[in-house]
Amino acid sequence: MHATTAPLSAAADARAGSSILILTLAAFAVLTTEFIILGILPGLARDLGITVAHAGQLVTVFAFTVMLVGPFLTAAISHWDRKKVFLGVLLIFAASNALSAVATDFWTMAISRILAAATLPVFWGTASESAGQLAGKGNEGKAVARVYLGITAAFVFGIPSGTLAADALGWRGTFWLISGVCLVIALLMWVRLPTLPEAPKRAVGERQTVILKDPKFLLHIALSVVVFTAMFSAYTYLADILERLAHVPSAQVGWWLMGFGAVGMIGNAIGGRLVDRSPLGATILLLIVLGAGMAAAAPAVDTLWLLIVALAAWGIAYTALFPVCQVRVMIAGSKAQALAGTLNVSAANGGIGLGAMIGGATIQQLGLAALGWVGALIAALAVGLALLLMARTTKACV
Repeated sequence: MHATTAPLSAAADARAGSSILILTLAAFAVLTTEFIILGILPGLARDLGITVAHAGQLVTVFAFTVMLVGPFLTAAISHWDRKKVFLGVLLIFAASNALSAVATDFWTMAISRILAAATLPVFWGTASESAGQLAGKGNEGKAVARVYLGITAAFVFGIPSGTLAADALGWRGTFWLISGVCLVIALLMWVRLPTLPEAPKRAVGERQTVILKDPKFLLHIALSVVVFTAMFSAYTYLADILERLAHVPSAQVGWWLMGFGAVGMIGNAIGGRLVDRSPLGATILLLIVLGAGMAAAAPAVDTLWLLIVALAAWGIAYTALFPVCQVRVMIAGSKAQALAGTLNVSAANGGIGLGAMIGGATIQQLGLAALGWVGALIAALAVGLALLLMARTTKACV
C-alpha cells in the first residue's frame, strides 16, 4: 500500500508544480502588461505630446479600473471553469497591448489600459486561490509566492527588456512584443494546463460577501491601500528619477530597472517565508526597509555605491510586499479566498492609482527629489495602521 501511495503523491506534486509554473508565466505576462508603461513613460509622453506627470495618470486610470470593476467581475464569474477564465484573461491582455501599440493619443491609450485592467484582478484573485489549493494546507504562502515569481520575473526581465526594446523598436514595438508573449502563454496554457480545482464549497446560503462584514478584514484591505500608495508614489516615476536626478542615459535605464528587479528576487524569497510565520510582522518589517530605501535614493544620486544600496533595499522590500499583502489578506478572508484575493488586488490598485496621483502632484509642487520622502512618510503611516491591526488581533485572541 505504501509502495503505490508515494509515486502517486509524487506524480500529484509534479502536476501541481507544473500548473503553478504555468500560472507563474501567466502572471509574468499580466504584470508586464500592467507596469511596462512605467519604464517607457518618458518616451511615450514625448511621442504623445504630454508631460510625464500627465502620462503617469495612465497608471491611475489602470489602477482605478481594477479597483472599481475587479471585485464585481470576480464574484460574478467565480463559478466559471478556471482554465477558461485564465485563457480569456490572457487573450484580452493580448488585445489590449495591440491597441496600445496603435494608440495615437492619451484617450486611446487610456481605453486600451482599461480593457486589460478590468480583468486583471480576476486573474490575481483566482490564481492565488488556485495555487494555494494545489500546494495544500500550510504551503499556501510559498505557493502564492511562486506565482508571484511572475511579478519578480516581470521586474527583472519583462519591464526592463521592454524598456530596452523600446530604445530599439520604439515603445509601440514593445507593446506588440508583449501582445505576442500573451498569445504564446495562452497557447501553452491551453495545451498543458489541466483542469484546476473548483472553488471551495460553501455552506448553503453563504455568500462570498460575508467577509465584507468582518471589520478586521476591512482593516487589512485598508492597509493594502496605504502600503501600495507608499510603494507607487515613488516607483511610478523611477525611470524619470534615474534619468533626471541620477543622470542615467535613457538607453541604460532598462538595465538599472533590471538590477532593481533582480534584487527583488531576494525579496520574493524572503516574503514567501516571512508571511507564513507572521503576515503583519512581515508587512511592518518590509515597510520599514521600503521607507528607508525610498528616502535614501534621491540624496544618494551623486554617490554610486550609496545609490545602489538604497535601490537594493527599496527593490527587496518593494517586491516582497506583493505576495506578503496578498497572502495576508487571503488569510484574513479565508471564508472566500478568491474574492479576498481580488479585493486585495483592487485595494492595491487603488493604492497604485493614489500613489501615481500623489507622486505627480509632488513632482509639480515639490520637485522630483521629494518623491522618496513622501513615499517614506506614507510607509510610516502604513506601519502605524499595521501595528493597530496587530494590537486588535492580539486583543481578540486573549
